[in-house]
Amino acid sequence: MELYDEDDTIYMQQEDDWDRDLLLDPAWEKQQRKTFTAWCNSHLRKAGTQIENIEEDFRDGLKLMLLLEVISGERLAKPERGKMRVHKISNVNKALDFIASKGVKLVSIGAEEIVDGNAKMTLGMIWTIILRFAIQDISVEETSAKEGLLLWCQRKTAPYKNVNIQNFHISWKDGLGFCALIHRHRPELIDYGKLRKDDPMTNLNTAFDVAEKYLDIPKMLDAEDIISTLRPDEKAVMTYVSCYYHAFSGKQKAETAANRICKVLAVNQENEQLMEDYEKLASDLLEWIRRTIPWLENRAPENTMQAMQQKLEDFRDYRRQHKPPKVQEKCQLEINFNTLQTKLRLSNRPAFMPSEGKMVSDISNAWGSLEGAEKGYEEWLLNEIRRLERLDHLAEKFRQKAAIHEAWTEGKEEMLQHKDYESASLSEIKALLKKHEAFESDLAAHQDRVEQIAAIAQELNELDYYDSPSVNARCQRICDQWDALGALTQKRSEALQRTEKLLETIDQLYLEFAKRAAPFNNWMEGAMEDLQDSFIVHTIEEIQGLSTAHEQFKATLPEADKERQAILGIQNEITKIVQTYHVNIAGTNPYTTINPQEINAKWDKVRQLVPQRDQALMEEHARQQNNERLRKQFAGQANVIGPWIQTKMEEIGRISIEMHGTLEDQLTHLRQYEKSIVNYKPKIDQLEGDHQLIQEALIFDNKHTNYTMEHIRVGWEQLLTTIARTINEIENQILTRDAKGISQEQMNEFRASFNHFDRKRTGLMDAEDFRACLISMGYNLGEAEFSRIMSIVDPNRMGVITFQAFIDFMSRETADTDTADQVMASFKVLAGDKNYILADELRRELPPDQAEYCIARMAPYTGPDAVPGALDYMSFSTALYGESDL
Repeated sequence: MELYDEDDTIYMQQEDDWDRDLLLDPAWEKQQRKTFTAWCNSHLRKAGTQIENIEEDFRDGLKLMLLLEVISGERLAKPERGKMRVHKISNVNKALDFIASKGVKLVSIGAEEIVDGNAKMTLGMIWTIILRFAIQDISVEETSAKEGLLLWCQRKTAPYKNVNIQNFHISWKDGLGFCALIHRHRPELIDYGKLRKDDPMTNLNTAFDVAEKYLDIPKMLDAEDIISTLRPDEKAVMTYVSCYYHAFSGKQKAETAANRICKVLAVNQENEQLMEDYEKLASDLLEWIRRTIPWLENRAPENTMQAMQQKLEDFRDYRRQHKPPKVQEKCQLEINFNTLQTKLRLSNRPAFMPSEGKMVSDISNAWGSLEGAEKGYEEWLLNEIRRLERLDHLAEKFRQKAAIHEAWTEGKEEMLQHKDYESASLSEIKALLKKHEAFESDLAAHQDRVEQIAAIAQELNELDYYDSPSVNARCQRICDQWDALGALTQKRSEALQRTEKLLETIDQLYLEFAKRAAPFNNWMEGAMEDLQDSFIVHTIEEIQGLSTAHEQFKATLPEADKERQAILGIQNEITKIVQTYHVNIAGTNPYTTINPQEINAKWDKVRQLVPQRDQALMEEHARQQNNERLRKQFAGQANVIGPWIQTKMEEIGRISIEMHGTLEDQLTHLRQYEKSIVNYKPKIDQLEGDHQLIQEALIFDNKHTNYTMEHIRVGWEQLLTTIARTINEIENQILTRDAKGISQEQMNEFRASFNHFDRKRTGLMDAEDFRACLISMGYNLGEAEFSRIMSIVDPNRMGVITFQAFIDFMSRETADTDTADQVMASFKVLAGDKNYILADELRRELPPDQAEYCIARMAPYTGPDAVPGALDYMSFSTALYGESDL
């Protein structure tokens, strides 16, 4: 039977539809009959009536209409009171129409069936009413009807162990689900900890009894029916559980209402507490301001800096410790006031009016007065401190300046009275004068300090400084000492000037002696250094230059002796002045450390070194003459041997390149050259002997020749190597010619081609010349092919090709062509008329090792006539050609 249309509001899934087939089970029909009857009576009791038999008592439609009015709270159409069948059908139709008006489309349920007492149709109709008015409106977390009710049960029983609500039949058989719902909402009604899962009878009866007694939920189920049935009736269980939902949801609404009242009361209490807190906080803050302002307005001055600083420290404590908390209190007071007014306004309560004098504006005015007094107090403190600081500063300044002046004058009187100038030299006198002038400047500079000391003392007297007597006494001592220093300074200045004039004449003579003695002494030291200096020369020209310079030096000696005598005359004049005027000269000449005795000793040393230098120059001149002879002797031989070696090298090169006669003729000619070269060896040995004499004489250069012994040795070794290598090349060419069967005409052609492309005439072809030669001979060269050929002719990758490599390559190319023809012939013999050759044929015709060698290197034949074991001809030719080379 279909209970609703797809377009209507869906409040139950299709599987929850009442299925008349389920009622075929007598146990289920019994459960539904009892449950639905109890459910109907729970509502009909409100109208003062009830039913006994569900299919009989609803037949006239009167109690059915009454039930709908009770559960819907609405009035239905006036029922028919007649006893006839038509009256009953009319009443039932009115009930069914009302159900349909609530969005439920009834199918297959007619008024006649209800009037006739059809139990199945009556139960189906009651279930439809239960769904619509007891279950449809249940909503939990966006789910409704059956799913909402199931989710509500799961949420409420989730904390309980052994309870797992998944459906409305077997999940409730043990009774713990019903007990958990009751305990969750009314824990005082059931001692859940004592319940056991293995005692479902006790659990079910406990829940049913408690629900009926305390929750006004009638017993709609029997514990025996639930336990004895394999699968309790889902509709009966769902109907009973929905009563739990409505019972507890009603209680929750009551609790919500109570909570709302409590919340309103709590807000009122909180507001009243805020009012009390404001009044108290405002009173405390105003009292603190009243006590603090007189303290800040107190302007009684202090006589000492320490006392004023203590006041300043107290004020700082006030600013750091006492005032900040009050600032916070004032801020909190304003915040509380604003918060209170906002809460009152939101609660539709009248605005809060503080007591007289405690308005926020009153507190702000009082606070402004506090800050005004605070600012004035701070300014007064700073002014007083500045005044006392000025006095202390002046006193400290007087003491500092007086101490500095007294420290400066200490020892000055003794210094001015000292007669150190009587035994001083002129330079010391001048130094003392400079020092005294500096002292006079310093004395004049200190005049300002003395005047400042007096001015500070006068200002302290005017300001009535408490220690003025001691300041005045100290100032007087400083002024008296200052006058004494001025007199002593003048007296010492006059004594220093007299002594200076007495010593100036002697000082001028000292200076002249120093000016003339210094260069003369330097000249003598340089002369001694030159005369004793060891010399190293390599040519006769160098020794001749040294001899000429020495003669020029000897010519200057008479003039130098005159200068020496003049310098000694100055010293004699100084000695005469000292003896005549009894001048007290302290120390030696201040301008120089040179004395007459030193000048005479160095002059004698110079005269001794001159003849020694003469002898050394003569000996070196003789040695250089012998060296020059050795140079010319070596150069004469080297200038002959060097060109001879070069000529022979060129002749050998021409012989190896030119094509005169046969290779045997060239070989004979070269061996004659080799013999003549070997016969030249004694001259090389003689040159080695001359070179040894030159080395022993430490001769390192020779302007008479460009040849060194090393050049001669290298050239000689190259000559011997070249002739031997050339002979070997000719011999190899003869071997190649004979081995390859090359005629003399072919050899001449090879030589002509090689010489033609040897553009540098070095007997070697570079890679590009060799490429051009091959192209001229008809080779079609790609890069890969040319690289292959270069790997043959230049295996060491030197970049050049010798004539021997060239003819080896040419002879090999000829031999390769012959061998390929032989391979083709061998293939035809072994293969017969086939296009391939078999591995067994090779094993039969060739030695075992060679046959396996060829098979390992052959590729399989892949032609259309291929058979197992067939080998390709080209790979066979390659393998055989390789074997012939081996």
